[in-house]
Amino acid sequence: MLASGFLEFKVDYEEKKDLAIGAMICSKHFSAGGHIWRVHCCPRGDKAEYKGEYISIYLMLVSNSENVKAFFEVFLLNRDGTPSMTKSRRCVHVYQPNISWGCPRFLKRSDLESNFLIDGLATFMCGVIVVLETPLPTTTTALMPPPDIGIHLGQLLDCAVGSDVSFIVGDETFPAHRAVLAARSPVFKAELFGSMADATMPSITLQDIEPGAFKVMLRFIYTDSLPEDSELGDSPTDMLQHLIAAADHYALDRLKLICSLKLIENVSVDTVGSILVCAEAYSCAELKVMCLDFFAVEENFKEAVFTDGFAVLLQRFPSLAAELRRRVVM
Repeated sequence: MLASGFLEFKVDYEEKKDLAIGAMICSKHFSAGGHIWRVHCCPRGDKAEYKGEYISIYLMLVSNSENVKAFFEVFLLNRDGTPSMTKSRRCVHVYQPNISWGCPRFLKRSDLESNFLIDGLATFMCGVIVVLETPLPTTTTALMPPPDIGIHLGQLLDCAVGSDVSFIVGDETFPAHRAVLAARSPVFKAELFGSMADATMPSITLQDIEPGAFKVMLRFIYTDSLPEDSELGDSPTDMLQHLIAAADHYALDRLKLICSLKLIENVSVDTVGSILVCAEAYSCAELKVMCLDFFAVEENFKEAVFTDGFAVLLQRFPSLAAELRRRVVM
C-alpha cells in the first residue's frame, strides 16, 4: 500500500547562494503517509569534496516514527512553470527520525543559475511516496471493529445537537459546532476563537462559496470523507473545482489533495482548460503537470482550444495559454 504527499519548495537562491558548504535551508513541514516530513536544500552542497559546485537536496522524517520506507522524488520547475524532467531525481530509503537522505549532487549550481532561476528563486517540486506496511491480522485485530468516529460526528452534524454557530450560504442555513471546525481548520479556528468579529456572532454569512460545495466541505470536516461522484451534482468536475477553492481558503490540505487526485481522473478535452485554471489558481502542482501533459498531445490541444475552459484560461492566465500554443507549434 502507498500513500503520498507533495511540497512546492521555493528557495531564495540569490540571497542564500553564498552560504557555507553544509549550510541548509529548510522547507515547511508537510504530511505524507501519516508522517511529517521536511526538505533541506544546501545551496553549496554538504560535502567539501564537491567544492561547492553542486546543490544538495534531502528529505528528513520529522515525526517520531521508525523504519519508514519512502520514495523521495524531486524535480525543478522551468522558467515557464513547466516541470523539468531532465533535472529530476528519485531515491528510496528507510528513514529514521531526524536523519536526512537524498541527493548530494542534485545539479550543478551553474546549471541552476543559467536555466532555472526566476527573480532569484528556484522552485523544487518534491513528492514523498510512503510504503505502508500491512501487518497480518492477529486474533485481537481481526475482531476489532472498524473506526466509527466519522459516523458519529456525521450524525452529530445531521441532528445539530449542541451546535453553537450557523452559516448562511445563499438561501440555506447550516448549523455547526465551533470546536469541530476549529480542530480541523486553522482558518476556522482563527475566525471562531480569535479576535475577529465572527468569534462572537451566532450566525455567519458566506458570500464566496456555493451552498452545495459548502455542504460537501462541511460533511468532509466532520467525517473525513467525500460522497461518490454521482452524489456531487450534475457536474462532479465543477463541484471538485469549487471544493479545491474552498479547501485552499480554509487550509484543508487533505481535502484539496483528494479533490486534485479525483480531478486527475477527469481530465479530458472538454475539462482540461477549466481544470488547469483551477490547478494554477490554487497551486495544485501534480494536477497542473497532468493538464500540461494532456495539452502536450497535439490532437488534444487542437480540440481543447475551442472549449469554454480554454477561453477562461486565456482570460485568467494568458501567458500560460500562450506558452501552451507555442509548445504545440514547436
